Amino acid sequence: MSPVSTIARLPVRPVLDRLLDEARELQTAILAHDPHALQLLATHHDRPVHPDDVVLADAQQVVAKRYQASSWHRLVQACQLCDAIWNDDLATIQGLVTRNRTLLFEQVLIRRDSNWGPPMSYAANVGRDAIIQWLHDAGATDHVHALGRAALQGKISSVRLLHELAGAPPVNHDMLGGPAYTLNASGNAALLALGVPVVSTDGERLAPVCVVLETDSRRPEAKHTILDSWAEHGLSLPDTPTMALHRGRIDLLEAHLARDPELLHRRFRHREIYPSEMGCRDPLDATEGTPLDGTTLLHMAIEFDEGDIAEWCLARGADVNARAHVGASGFGGYTPLFNCVVSMPGFWLNYHGQSPYAGDMAALLLKHGADPNIRASVWKRLHPGHGDSARHDYRDVTARSYGERFHARVFVNNDALNQIIAAGGVA
Repeated sequence: MSPVSTIARLPVRPVLDRLLDEARELQTAILAHDPHALQLLATHHDRPVHPDDVVLADAQQVVAKRYQASSWHRLVQACQLCDAIWNDDLATIQGLVTRNRTLLFEQVLIRRDSNWGPPMSYAANVGRDAIIQWLHDAGATDHVHALGRAALQGKISSVRLLHELAGAPPVNHDMLGGPAYTLNASGNAALLALGVPVVSTDGERLAPVCVVLETDSRRPEAKHTILDSWAEHGLSLPDTPTMALHRGRIDLLEAHLARDPELLHRRFRHREIYPSEMGCRDPLDATEGTPLDGTTLLHMAIEFDEGDIAEWCLARGADVNARAHVGASGFGGYTPLFNCVVSMPGFWLNYHGQSPYAGDMAALLLKHGADPNIRASVWKRLHPGHGDSARHDYRDVTARSYGERFHARVFVNNDALNQIIAAGGVA
């Protein structure tokens, strides 16, 4: 049995058979006197048990406590609830809740830090309206959280149903943060249709622009739609080249280029990309792959998956080998090709194959003469939401060696790496 933390978190859709296998493996490891298995037994069993006397029920109890459940039976209920909601199985939900009414108010995934919430909120995440209606009738009380989760996931009929079930109250502008984070344009539109304000009566910004700009989601068209919808509802967005890029507005970029012929050769600092007047604060909140501070619009277009803007930059004379600003400590100097190799689009490409341009950006740059063997130095701290947030330094690397050495492999675009190698990229 490989070492694991003493505390674990159920995934969004736990599988009971896997948890049962985990209990069997734990029992085997305890009987073999594996040190970590013995630590789990001592930490999570409710009474002293000699390792040689452990039976499967003991291991199941340890697994349940490790997942923060009160018992194996409660862990089984969590799996049954999840399966029933995903399968739209109202009869099973009715049976579970009727036998144990406290389930109405407890986190389906048990852990207190779960955003998926009690059964009504969990059902809202996946748009199960009949289940939502029955849970409301049964006495569920998490309507506001459920509405927010439905908006975050773009479950429009559930948004409307929950608003009606809650008595059609005014919806706080904070709820815009959900679809802003997931870049769910339909969820955002549903909230606007309910009258959620994006500016105060005094014209002060309420919409969470910072969330749209700094999110780890990469859905360019939805991002454009959300920002434009807020502008249509009275929000004033900065008239800057970087905001034009965030909005996907090539027409605005053309206007900026007409005013500033050096635009495509400019290096933009972090605060120009993530403006404080839009609510952006700690630079670590901006979830990027290769850092954007001190880079050109072409670097940014790659990180934000703006394929059309990347093509526009190159067509209008951007330097395909433009180097990022080099700081006093010698870090910087990387070209847009480095952003192809390590990026949030690369993360999503690896995570579930979603990224419209991520596989094509390297080919685009190489086609326009990108040099695969330029060397630079990069330092990187990942957002804490993506695990290891310690600083990692990569000195005197090419795009290839940068990708091959990068500590968080899920951010590395292997298609881009292979194209660079095929183009003669060296380590």
